[in-house]
Amino acid sequence: MRASDAERERIAEVLREAVAEGRLDMDEFDQRLETAYKARTHGELEPLVQDLPAPGSVVAPVGSSAPAPLRGSAANWPARIGGNATSKGAFALWGGFNRKGRWTVGRMFTAFALWGGGEIDLREAHFEDREIVIRCIAIMGGIHVTAPPELNVDVRGVGIMGDFGEGSSEEGEPDRDAPYVRITGFALMGGVGVDRKRTKAERRRLKEAKEAERDARQRRGLEGPDGGAAGGGRKEL
Repeated sequence: MRASDAERERIAEVLREAVAEGRLDMDEFDQRLETAYKARTHGELEPLVQDLPAPGSVVAPVGSSAPAPLRGSAANWPARIGGNATSKGAFALWGGFNRKGRWTVGRMFTAFALWGGGEIDLREAHFEDREIVIRCIAIMGGIHVTAPPELNVDVRGVGIMGDFGEGSSEEGEPDRDAPYVRITGFALMGGVGVDRKRTKAERRRLKEAKEAERDARQRRGLEGPDGGAAGGGRKEL
């Protein structure tokens, strides 16, 4: 079966996702992407993704109409839900606390900061349950929560002579398979802020993937379907 442009793009999306998750290094990504854009048939496309599962599921068949998978932070949500909590709360008095990296958030997590500050990073976290409540109380202090763009986050706190709300947000849509996190509480003469952004490593991988894809498109534009220069045919005298 001949491959269409849409099918090539679907394979390119799976490859971009794989490099964002660290399944492929940049050299492998570059080689497979270039091969995908040159492929003429399904038989040439399919081997490029046979060893690459789509995030949280199996790879969609080349000819399917399934939507492209979500990127890095949304990968494999089912594996990130469940298990015993490694932390159910945090406290800061004239000091600070942080919860980041690979940790498991309790289904009810309480953070308290008095004349101090704290950081709660959910980008690489696991979750004890599908529904999580994070209660933040900041009195003359501050608490900063960072979540990936694909996480379902509902902010419902109150600021009293302070601020409780959402801040910056990177591109990305909440995933229906991701946990639901409700952030509530209050800030009294202090602040609680919630930002949605990716890790530096993930942003770097996505940037490198886009650059490699751009280079592959440029090379494809300079070559004809048989590997020769585009539009370069030789005239017979």
